[in-house]
Amino acid sequence: MFKNMIVYRIAPQWQVELTQVEEALAKTPFMECGATQEKSLGWVPPRGEQHGALAESVGGQWILRFMVESKVLPGSVLARKVKEKAARIEQETGRKPGKKETKELKEDAKLDLLPMAFTKQGSMWVWIDPASRLLVLDTSSQGRADEVVSLLVDSLPGLSVALLHTQTSPQAAMAHWLKEQEPPVGFSIDRECELKSATEDKAVVRYARHPLDIEEVQAHIDAGKLPTKLALTWDDRVSFMLTEGLQLKKVAFLDTVFEGTKADDGGFDTDVAIATGELVKLIPDLIEALGGEVEGGPAAAGAALTQPDGKAATAVAPRKSKDAAAGVVTGPEQEPVDTDPGSVPF
Repeated sequence: MFKNMIVYRIAPQWQVELTQVEEALAKTPFMECGATQEKSLGWVPPRGEQHGALAESVGGQWILRFMVESKVLPGSVLARKVKEKAARIEQETGRKPGKKETKELKEDAKLDLLPMAFTKQGSMWVWIDPASRLLVLDTSSQGRADEVVSLLVDSLPGLSVALLHTQTSPQAAMAHWLKEQEPPVGFSIDRECELKSATEDKAVVRYARHPLDIEEVQAHIDAGKLPTKLALTWDDRVSFMLTEGLQLKKVAFLDTVFEGTKADDGGFDTDVAIATGELVKLIPDLIEALGGEVEGGPAAAGAALTQPDGKAATAVAPRKSKDAAAGVVTGPEQEPVDTDPGSVPF
């Protein structure tokens, strides 16, 4: 649970009860793709129980689960089907289909093939901490995060969120930590990082299972290469990879987290309690290590949603998701790089 994390701050204006979230999610439950349906998405019970609740609360932490299913239709198969249809028309009429007709043939071919296509499914954990006003998505893809945020915004009236925006950029902070070998209080630098040049050649240097307190790393930084990823450990309890876009990847809970638990302890409630119990402390420490949040960031975004005349307004500074409702903020001024756009499913 929560192997990757993209973290949002929820605007303070949004105040709802868990029952309201449950009712809202029930309007968009996940259903498998129909015969000619290319993609389907929605919410499933987090506990995995049929007809179970779509929003669960464990220790005051709300857990949801997003599911998506899509049909796998190889482009080569579709192209061959279109070619067959076009050849049939040419044989029967003596003419070749034009661009518009070819496009229509492609849609017809797709409808013919979709009922026979294989399907792939993927799910994403969604964690809402109402007390800390955090929304955490278990994904490494900003594009897929935007898709889920859009669905949440459509489902939950009044919800507005913004990606965490810190005073010091993760990239600048990571460069300082590596160059000075001074990790922030409570954190330690591990043995993996990626450095990338900002010049046209886009040169990349990667270290894996390698000490980073060496002059070579400092020389790369002096030469203009900046960290895009850096492995860290927090409080000897949680290890993770911090990215330049303030994403957390490869999140792993260390043995110290499980001290005092029995071997047979497990299940949904235990997993949620352990994961959220650690991460709800890690996130504020990481924000502090990056100089704190930009004052008025998410809060100002939320306040900007309503103008004095009562009409909806759009927050100016952060970028917006293309698919999200007006005024729904999903990122800082500079869009984080989607470092894993082709991962399937999340």
